[in-house]
Amino acid sequence: MAKTFGMLFGIVFLAVGILGFVPGVTTTGADGMPMLLGIFMVNTAHSFVHIASGVVFLLASMSGAGAARLWFQIFGAVYAVVAVLGFMTPNGMLLGLISNNPADTWLHVALAVTMLAIGFGTPKQTA
Repeated sequence: MAKTFGMLFGIVFLAVGILGFVPGVTTTGADGMPMLLGIFMVNTAHSFVHIASGVVFLLASMSGAGAARLWFQIFGAVYAVVAVLGFMTPNGMLLGLISNNPADTWLHVALAVTMLAIGFGTPKQTA
């Protein structure tokens, strides 16, 4: 199951990363920052992080269930930290690199919970 979820997350992260560069899908917000779907603040670094994450999800999933589970555990923890940083900087740059707004932060919370549940809640071995 972790492999399947990993492939799905990989495809979605790749798509979101690529969409961060597509005019029309990414518009300029009132503050002049690019907004994906008019909701999520993005910038070049943010989009590249999504693309890289998608690639790692796909590679881990192709390597097996154990690698996919481990990646979900690691990335779930990373996203939890990113969410905490997002609450500390609700509208601005995380670590001076990644754009963030409250919609991003709450999405990061949901992703962290989901990834940790998959990483720790799926079976270690598949039949």
